[in-house]
Parts: sequence; C-alpha cells; structure tokens
Amino acid sequence: MVQNKNTIKHNRLDAFLTSVQKKDIPDLVLIYGESFLAKQAFKTLSSFLLGNDNNQFALETLEGGSVSMGDIIEQVSTFSLLVSKKIVTIKNAPLFQTHQKNQEFSFSPSDLDRLIDFIEKGIPENHYLILTTAQVDKRKKIYKKIADKGLIIDCSVAQGAKKADLDEQRFVLQSITDQILSKSRKSLDNKAFHALVELTGFNLDLLSQNLEKLIAYSGKAKIISFADVNAVVKRDKKDPIFNLTNAVMVKDVKNALFYLDSLFNEGFHPLQILKSFENLIRKLILVKCLTQKFYKNNKIHLKTLNFNSFKLSVLPKIIHHDKQTKIIIEDREKYLSKEDSNKKTKIVNDLFLAPNPQNSYPVFQIFQKSENFSLNELNQALIFFSDLDYRLKSTSFDAKTAIENFIIKICSKGGFERDTEKY
Repeated sequence: MVQNKNTIKHNRLDAFLTSVQKKDIPDLVLIYGESFLAKQAFKTLSSFLLGNDNNQFALETLEGGSVSMGDIIEQVSTFSLLVSKKIVTIKNAPLFQTHQKNQEFSFSPSDLDRLIDFIEKGIPENHYLILTTAQVDKRKKIYKKIADKGLIIDCSVAQGAKKADLDEQRFVLQSITDQILSKSRKSLDNKAFHALVELTGFNLDLLSQNLEKLIAYSGKAKIISFADVNAVVKRDKKDPIFNLTNAVMVKDVKNALFYLDSLFNEGFHPLQILKSFENLIRKLILVKCLTQKFYKNNKIHLKTLNFNSFKLSVLPKIIHHDKQTKIIIEDREKYLSKEDSNKKTKIVNDLFLAPNPQNSYPVFQIFQKSENFSLNELNQALIFFSDLDYRLKSTSFDAKTAIENFIIKICSKGGFERDTEKY
C-alpha cells in the first residue's frame, strides 16, 4: 500500500481519487474542518472505497464523544461475514482537546497512546478507520502519526475578515452553490447570489437548505433570480422564531430544542414563544380541515406534490376557500354590529390559508408539512397550550421545561398526547 503523506484540500479530493487506485488509499484517514465539507468529503471517499459493496453493512459510524478507545479498536478489528470491506467512522473524534479528569468528551493521553500503538501494528486488510473532527493541533503526536501513516483531508475554511479570508469563503460558497444547482440544471444570477450570501452568511448547511428551497420554488425556470431569493430566503435571517417552528413542523426534535434554548438565552419571554406555537397549531388545524375535504373527492398526495402542481391543482381551491371564509366573516360581523352594509369590516388574516396568493411558496410548505401531523394530535396540542397559557399567567413554574416537553411529544413517533401532569 502506498503511504500518502500529503494533506489534501477538500476541493482537490475528486482529482486525487481519479489519479489513484483503491489499494493506494491509506486505511487511516483524518477529515477535519467545516462540518458540511467534511460530510461531503466522507461521502465521496467512502463511495470510492466501497464501490458496489453494500454500504448498509460495510459502514459503521460511532460518535466520538460517547465511545471508548477500546470500542473503536474492537470495531475496526472485527471482521464482517457479509462484506469484504469495512469502514469505521468516528464522528467528532475528540483527539485534540485537552483532557481533564472525569471529562467524557476527550481521549486521555493513554487512550491516544493506545490508538498510536494500534496504528503502528497495522489496521486489518480491507478495513478503514476514518476520523472526523472540527479542529486539529498539528503539534500533537497523534496528528503527526496520522500524517505519517495515513491521509488527511483538510476541509477548513479561513474565518477571518481579511480580503484573502473573505475571498476563500466566497469561493467555497460559490462552489457549493454551483454543485447543488448543477444537479437540477439551474444557475443563480449574480445579484441573486450576492443576496443569498448576505442573508445566509458563511453557513454551508443553511446555504444548502436555502438552495433546495429555491430549486423547488423556481419550478421550470433555469435561472434563479433576485426576486426568488427575496421571496424564499428572507425569513431565515429576520425571524428567529421561524427556525424553531420550522424544526417542529418537520419533527426535528434536536434542532427544535436547540433553537428553543437560543431564544431563551436571547431573552424571549415564554408567552412570545407560546403564542408563536399557538398560531402555528391553529394554522395547521385549518390546513388539515381543508385537506380532509380534498381527500374525500380527490387523490391528492401533498407529501409528494411538487410546487408547480400545487399551484395548479390545490392553490385555486385554497383561494376559493379564503374567499368563502371572508364572506362568512363579513356577514357575521355586520349582523353582530348592525353596521351599515356599505361600511367595510376589518378582516383578520389569521383565518386565511393564503392571505397573499402571489407569494404562494410558504403556503405550499405549510400544506406539505401538515402531513406530518394528524388532526387529533393537533387538537390535543392546542388543549395543552390553553392549559399552559393559563398557568403562565396565574402561577410560577418552569415554563422552559414545559415547552421542551411539548416539543419532545409532538416530534416523537407516537405523536402528541395531552399530558395532564403538572410541571
């Protein structure tokens, strides 16, 4: 086996792999830097190494903060009966943190010595150990050993404010944008790209998510415009609670709890957060009531419906529903107030599913995500919030824990059931 002592930048990995054979790849690899780029590098490398082998049985992923060095060595050393090759990946491997007594998230000096000894003796044939971490310390013995025996893929990006640093960040953002858009044969004009970068910042995961939204929103158009970016992306940066409610709508409990913690740290009052959830649940209930009518007479599968089909087949029904709702509200208000029929009645938009039909993409999103919930669990969630609202205004208790409990329940597989337990 060729010992490749070079450190390869993430953007040179594809070229490197085309210049070597599988047998030339070291069985020890360290990938460090930006998490998004590291994930890409791992996917590219593992696909190259495994080829047509069954990835389901050939890949073993362990979390660095919760696995012992003994478990790592055992996993790498154990042969599989199902596949000839095996890749053991240690995510977020705590190789370079300063070890402290009773600290779970770093390896002790003896752990690292044990790993170095294992590397020296040699990893079993056709087995690979891939370590990923955010940062490295090139002075450390473990880094030098990996550099000597294995391959290092550098996914770091300069974080400074100097022109050279900003140029590197810009280059990475442009490269990721081109990669994602090329799969859909789309492009982004310069004004749109500048607007996207301004709204996203150097956050590659968020950039990727926003590009996927823009691909869906732009439909058959080959060029994504500034107007598309302005319509789809603006809320991600300007509405901090949007990230929380959006995570709940896709039942992403980990991110939902993270955003909730961030909001509390930023000084948001529990009633502000509670009101946002109440508005979301009420909106989802309205959506579910309408979609139930659809399913009675039509075979519409919102989960798999694309944006253009939604605009053609579903949006007209929503607009018609809103018009009928408006008429009912106006008639009711006139009857109750006994005002002159020529006087305009103030209409609250909360009961409308598409208050701005010209900007229909957010409507499309909430209709799709409503499929993650049943009408029953939404009704139970609303009852929960009514109880919680009363208690927030009348008693003293841990509101954050109560809202966390709600998030865990509504994002869980079993769905949300009303909890009568007192917090």
